[in-house]
Amino acid sequence: MTARLAVLLAFLGISMSLAGAGMACERDGMRFPLKVEDQKAYPTYIGGQPFFMHGDTAWSLLADLTEEEALVYLQDRKARGFNTILVSLIEHRFSRNAPANAYGERPFAAGADFATPNEAYFAHADKVLGKACELGFLVMLTPSYLGFAGGNEGWYAEMAAAGARILEAYGRFIGQRYRHFDNIMWVHGGDYDPADRDLVRAVARGIVATDPDALGTVHTAPETAPLDFWSREPWLQVNNVYTYGPVHPAAIREHRSRGGMPFFLMESAYEFERGADEYRIRIQAYHAILAGAFGHLFGNNPIWHFGGPGLQPPPMDWKEALDSPGARSMQVLVEFVLSRKWWLLEPDAENGLLVEGIGAGMQQAVAVTARDGSFGLVYMPGSTGVGVDLARLATSPVNARWIDPTTGEATRVDGSPFAPDRTRFKPPRHNERGYTDWILELVPQQPTERIQ
Repeated sequence: MTARLAVLLAFLGISMSLAGAGMACERDGMRFPLKVEDQKAYPTYIGGQPFFMHGDTAWSLLADLTEEEALVYLQDRKARGFNTILVSLIEHRFSRNAPANAYGERPFAAGADFATPNEAYFAHADKVLGKACELGFLVMLTPSYLGFAGGNEGWYAEMAAAGARILEAYGRFIGQRYRHFDNIMWVHGGDYDPADRDLVRAVARGIVATDPDALGTVHTAPETAPLDFWSREPWLQVNNVYTYGPVHPAAIREHRSRGGMPFFLMESAYEFERGADEYRIRIQAYHAILAGAFGHLFGNNPIWHFGGPGLQPPPMDWKEALDSPGARSMQVLVEFVLSRKWWLLEPDAENGLLVEGIGAGMQQAVAVTARDGSFGLVYMPGSTGVGVDLARLATSPVNARWIDPTTGEATRVDGSPFAPDRTRFKPPRHNERGYTDWILELVPQQPTERIQ
């Protein structure tokens, strides 16, 4: 046993007494931890209630903000309906004092990366994670972000230097420390499909050994399907999509081919990066959810890195960005989705309901039906109109409404109700914010049992 490994194992023994008796986290009366059950395309709370992920990307939260600043962020996101945050436990580049936190505390002793955790650093992380628990957030916690292409944005080089034995001990340390937080989903990887997968496996193995009930997923390189690169790793229970291209094709692929493993939109373009505005943000989210995802993560520049360095210049500071147009659109989205039986949504993958004006790429119109036949939805990024075969939804007349995705306001479609035939729907040209995307809601007057 190396000296560094011995030190870490000794520290692990000390930390067990510091972890506390546990923190019971709940959201609106529904309690963590989340579970993945066979034949369900979404995780569930204790009691079986479906969990819809409405998340925000806050990679540098623990490293860049003080405890008081972190509370400002968390309270704002809760008020806007977010229930999930994606966070790095340790930051390598994207915070002002990286790898130290806002108080100057480094995660490891100098020159001993992963081998000697610094109690002061992790005590601050404990406090912020405790606040997230109290406010009912699922925390998607990245134990060691690899960094794009394994470069200096992340910890891959230091992980390779530490080796698998020390990394497994580090995994045991954080797994033991945070197993009492029942609202954590571990997010392995980080913008890279590593040359040495055993380094990631070692951290995951240590976490599973001490926190076996926590769910796990992975943040791959862009355009990589997690189940293609990582197959069926024992720590991988939740799948996802990460693409900067059109989201719907990637999402529908995971819906069709993954044997029922729940998936969500991990990442696409962030607001104020890559030319992405609120319109693109909405398209990405609706394209994922209407393709079978149980939720999504929203991203914003500068919020993902707060005051630290980012990849593109931020147009404002992070506190001003809390009220961005994209964030306001996401608040409308979550209120709309949660007011419907979203867990019954079945993607119109073969275009049986949506038969005309489908389009392609970012302009693709997408549709779903509820498995009990109670409603259908069509999301249209453009205003050219679509053809819908209402006979696929009902044998009775169908009421139709336009819903503005920027405000949630609903308007009866002229001519409603419609006979269950092929019908063309053309939305108003612009929504309240001046964009062309609309939601068409279709509700049979007398739902039938035909759609199961």
